Amino acid sequence: MFDQQPTLELFFEQLGLDASPEGIDQFIETHQITMDVPLHEAPFWTKSQRDFIISHWKKDDDWAMVVDILNEQLHTEHKLSGSCKI
Repeated sequence: MFDQQPTLELFFEQLGLDASPEGIDQFIETHQITMDVPLHEAPFWTKSQRDFIISHWKKDDDWAMVVDILNEQLHTEHKLSGSCKI
């Protein structure tokens, strides 16, 4: 069981990505997606990363808030109006 409060850093660790502040910033900067691409359909995820994202978003558990934060940050460059859907 996972006992820590989910954070963006822990989320990146769970995804097997660089969870350092610099690594997260670089990932967000270099992986921007357009508003018409749902977070889980971004082409850079592996199947297991995609499954992890979908699973926690659908459960609406503690990780869902972190998924929402990442979703917003990866769509920042292309934000027009409204919200992104997963």
